[in-house]
Amino acid sequence: MNFERIKEKLNILADAAKYDVSCSSSGSKRQNTSKGLGDSSGMGICHSYTEDGRCISLLKILLTNHCIFDCAYCVSRKSNDIKRAAFKIQEVVDLTINFYRRNYIEGLFLSSGIFSSPDHTMERLIAVAKKLRLEENFNGYIHLKSIPGCSDELMREAGLYADRLSINIEIPTVSGLKLLAPEKDHKDFIKPMEKVKNEILQYQEDKKLSRKTPIYAPAGQSTQMIVGATGESDKDIMYSAVHYYSTYKMKRVYYSGYVPVLKDERLPALGTEVPMLRENRLYQTDWLLRFYGFDVRELLNKEHPNLDVDIDPKLSWALRNMHLFPVDVNTAEKRMLARIPGLGMKSVYKILNARKYRRLNWENLKAIGIAFNRAKYFMICDSRDWERRDLEPARIKSMILQSSQSKYQKMYNNQLTLF
Repeated sequence: MNFERIKEKLNILADAAKYDVSCSSSGSKRQNTSKGLGDSSGMGICHSYTEDGRCISLLKILLTNHCIFDCAYCVSRKSNDIKRAAFKIQEVVDLTINFYRRNYIEGLFLSSGIFSSPDHTMERLIAVAKKLRLEENFNGYIHLKSIPGCSDELMREAGLYADRLSINIEIPTVSGLKLLAPEKDHKDFIKPMEKVKNEILQYQEDKKLSRKTPIYAPAGQSTQMIVGATGESDKDIMYSAVHYYSTYKMKRVYYSGYVPVLKDERLPALGTEVPMLRENRLYQTDWLLRFYGFDVRELLNKEHPNLDVDIDPKLSWALRNMHLFPVDVNTAEKRMLARIPGLGMKSVYKILNARKYRRLNWENLKAIGIAFNRAKYFMICDSRDWERRDLEPARIKSMILQSSQSKYQKMYNNQLTLF
């Protein structure tokens, strides 16, 4: 093995893979049952933090950065003058095993540019996973990036060896994809998603009949959207995300702020700031939809097509719906407790449990750990000392911002003016 050449390939192909963010916690249940190497059960991956604070990672690389497509937003586009490289299948297998044995990684995230065809590329990705599972007896986490346009047969085989499959929708809307990647067809992204969803459902049914049913993509599938490369509103992005969650049973939709690396009149100019704050607000909205019981139409609609820059989406919704507040924490149902700014779901469950034994006052709520500086405007409890002033929403917002700190605060004034 030419170690200098392998090192060069690793530098090139790891750097090219950094723009894909859809590689955090797996949720896989693949266990080590035959004295093999690794165990992905219950662990997160790639700069993801577990509940006990551990940071865990994976080897995140491209099989190649050669590509037959010329997508405007992609650093690996065929017209871009960059160093190209390609790993052999065995090289990726050896790197994964050696890195794992040195405790550098706990799994593999493997994506690729497209070689001569989608099927040919997908076959090579599968070959890596297959060798790891069958020849190396590797039971660690494997995440394969599905190739748009590949066959149903290959998608089925991929799920037999990978813990998670993902296919990046890349641009949130069909019109945006047509503008920036005219060689690609939106249907080629949808077909693999549909196949994986159906295979997972079939596996779940077959598992009821036989415990020996081969496991299929135990961590499900995910996708990623680029934010800020085209002119979509936050409403466009989140409505698309909801569609993928509901139609294709996605485990996660990821939002990646566009990093200007290429000069193209269709894209934001070089030097334009990455929309980190906007990306953060989209993730907050995603969280509210998945865990707090919000409907996307409550947060984003024709009247409010974009998220507020300076406040989070739950506070923004609350300020637009002051007629629903204040909420009595001693009597309100879980749904309304979860809508109080400053209360996370852990606090909601603590309140529901604690109020079985006593009526809660401010001291009890502070002990639970609520964000008192914002929650106090939207709730009442068993205490005389609560916010009695009839304040306008703008005044409440101003008072909360004055008492808040955020790492994004310096971006509040100009972040979204760039898009």
